[in-house]
Amino acid sequence: MKRVRGRALITLCVAACLLLGLSLFCIRYVAQGRDWVGFFGSTYFENGAIYDRNGTLLYDGETGDYAESKGVRRATMHLVGDRNIATSLRNVMGGRLSGYNPVTGTAFGGHDLYLNIDANLNETAYTALGGKKGVVAMYNYKTGEILCLVSAPSFDPKNPPSASALEDSRYEGVFLNRFFSSTFTPGSIFKIVTTAAVLERKADWETWRFTCPGHMEIDGQQITCPTLHGADMTLGEAFARSCNCAYAQLALDLGGERLQAYAKQGGLLSPVEISGITTATGSFVVGKAASGDLGWSGSGQFQDMINPATFLMMLGGIANDGNAVVPTLLKKETISDSKVPGALGKGRSQQSIWKQETCQKLREMMRNNVMETYGQKQFGDLPVCAKSGTAEVGSGSPHAWFAGFVDDEKTPLAFLVLVENGGSGASVAGSVAAKLLREATAQ
Repeated sequence: MKRVRGRALITLCVAACLLLGLSLFCIRYVAQGRDWVGFFGSTYFENGAIYDRNGTLLYDGETGDYAESKGVRRATMHLVGDRNIATSLRNVMGGRLSGYNPVTGTAFGGHDLYLNIDANLNETAYTALGGKKGVVAMYNYKTGEILCLVSAPSFDPKNPPSASALEDSRYEGVFLNRFFSSTFTPGSIFKIVTTAAVLERKADWETWRFTCPGHMEIDGQQITCPTLHGADMTLGEAFARSCNCAYAQLALDLGGERLQAYAKQGGLLSPVEISGITTATGSFVVGKAASGDLGWSGSGQFQDMINPATFLMMLGGIANDGNAVVPTLLKKETISDSKVPGALGKGRSQQSIWKQETCQKLREMMRNNVMETYGQKQFGDLPVCAKSGTAEVGSGSPHAWFAGFVDDEKTPLAFLVLVENGGSGASVAGSVAAKLLREATAQ
């Protein structure tokens, strides 16, 4: 009897293990089935195609063909991608391309993905970079549609370089989508954040004045400006002239913890999920009180680091009265070779950044930057609001930034340009932004 009882107990344990295993499999099947099917080694991987917003083919999963135009292929390589780019759509949306459904599997064939991206706009942006490394991005800050997303360097995925050629410094970081997965020293575009903190936390900002000495010493460290920016400057004038000494003093007045809090509130210190892709996380290290490190952090130096995607979203938030709409890549999904809708993507979502009145004042100041400093002529009739940045990054040439938006309900476009080791932000990155805006608003 004891033997029978023991065998029954063993049988029950085995049955329980089998039931537990089956339950675990079912849970994982529902939760991860699409990932299994979308894995690069899967038999069902990528039966669908990827198109831009205008129906231009970017990739055909059935044939393995890319876009007809070489320029478009290079400009969209990081978006379409291959097995080496973790954030590419062929990786992230492989399950969608296969048409996987937890009930029917892949029985109904692949799905086609239509992106918000404009392939021609991407090509324009890539060409405008002129062979330099960097990022160019643009999105509709009302709807969240990403219209342009370029990461450089790139290559033609139809004719990829050899392994030995990839060792060339020109291809450094080529498999990294800089928009999603990198962080960079922001330089003076971070003064937008410092200014937001001043507007909300410095009670006397309207009467505050500063005379630029060209350089100043803080706790044994030099804060320098490239030129004497003027005497008795207002906050708006210091912002337009991008005076490092003025912003070092403002950073000391505010304190590192407050600057960090405003960077966090602006969305720069947290990752964001964009169509299934999680961005890199920016950082702000609080410098010691009354130190040169703290002074430089107010101008986007010291150890400040930003991710281009989250900074673009913050710009959209300023343009949109403090409501930052999360960018999105996917426009629609259909069953291949038909107009039958597939699974719908996530709806628009947003997060609040700073107060509405703060964003309104920032828009005024960024508009003044263009009118008084950068020049309106290159932007035609567009009411562009912007801030340039020249970020020191060691012994090499500084990174050039130009970031902003069009303050117009009919043309709600936010943009960001980074030219790595490009030099002056306003002239180098600003000219790229101007070409992008002209193309985007040509029709």
